[in-house]
Amino acid sequence: QVQLVESGGGLVQPGDSLRLSCAASGSNLDYYAFGWFRQAPGKTRERIACINNVARTHYAEFVKGRFTTSRDDALNTVYLQMNDLKPEDTAVYYCAADRYGSAPCAALDYEHWGQGIQVTVSS
Repeated sequence: QVQLVESGGGLVQPGDSLRLSCAASGSNLDYYAFGWFRQAPGKTRERIACINNVARTHYAEFVKGRFTTSRDDALNTVYLQMNDLKPEDTAVYYCAADRYGSAPCAALDYEHWGQGIQVTVSS
């Protein structure tokens, strides 16, 4: 069973940066793909970014150039670096994992989810 724990969220001002971490536990995690999602109040969950097991990434258009995801398989940790944050980035952010790590990560139906972490961007 894969367990995911997000950290690094909080309250920041517009234009600030944050780095979210997703600590994963389980077996053979280097085979997994990981995704980042978010859900704002009253809105549906949306995929932000993902990374497969050869570190190929995919980003939603609305975060391209601002957000970057990476993975450190030695630490079993995935990161989401968020720059130039905007109030509309306010949401609960989730990390997810899927065992079909070599597939295009944007096409995966992720099977494991973290509990989520709040990111609030406000002046």
